[in-house]
Amino acid sequence: MKMLSRSLSLTVILILFAGVALVALPHAAAASEVTEQIRSTIDQVLEVVKDEKLKDKKDLRRARLRKIIGDRFNYRQMVMRSLAKAWEDISEKEREEFIDLYKKLLENSYAGKIENFSDENITYTGEQVKGKYALVNTEIIRKDGVVNVDYKLIKENGEWMVYDFVIEGVSMVRNYRSQFTQIIRKDSYQVLVQKLSKKISELELNNGQSTSENL
Repeated sequence: MKMLSRSLSLTVILILFAGVALVALPHAAAASEVTEQIRSTIDQVLEVVKDEKLKDKKDLRRARLRKIIGDRFNYRQMVMRSLAKAWEDISEKEREEFIDLYKKLLENSYAGKIENFSDENITYTGEQVKGKYALVNTEIIRKDGVVNVDYKLIKENGEWMVYDFVIEGVSMVRNYRSQFTQIIRKDSYQVLVQKLSKKISELELNNGQSTSENL
C-alpha cells in the first residue's frame, strides 16, 4: 500500500498546522477544549511561519516548527499503533530508539511542507469525545475540491494529543502499520530500523522532500 501522498501527500495533513484560514465550528463545538487546544497549536505555527525575522533563519524556524508540532503529537501512541504486535516484542530501549526515529521521520516530512503553506480554508464539521479519546472531523476547502480529514486525539495530562490522521478514510497509522508489518515479516525488525534511518537521511538531505513516501 502506498503512503498517503498518492494523490494527497502528507502536505494535506499539515494544512491544519499551516497558514489556513479558519472557519468556526458550528454550534457548541466551537468552544470545545479539544478544538481550542488544536487552535492554539495553529496560532503558534502561524506566528512562526509569518515571522519575517525568521525567513532568513531557516534552521531556527525549522526548529521552532518541529517543537510546536512535537508538542501536539503523541509519538509513543503513534508508534505503538504503527508497530502493533512488534511493539510487544521489542525492549524498552528499542521502543525509545524507534520512537525517536519515528519522530524524526514525521518532523522531517512535515517541516519542509509546512514552510510552503497555501491559503486553503478548513471547516470543522463535527467532533466526538468519548472519555480520553476524541475525533475531530474537518473539511479542507481547496481550489480543486474538498478533502475530508479526521484527527484522532487522546487526552494525557490535560492535553489533547494527536495520534492519528485519517484522510479521505485512509489512516496514516494504518498505512505505516501495513508497511512496518510487511518489512518485519519479510525481513526483520532490524531491517525496518535500517530502512527508517535511510528514509530520514534522505529527507534531511533533500530538505524534507522525497521521491516516495514508502520506506
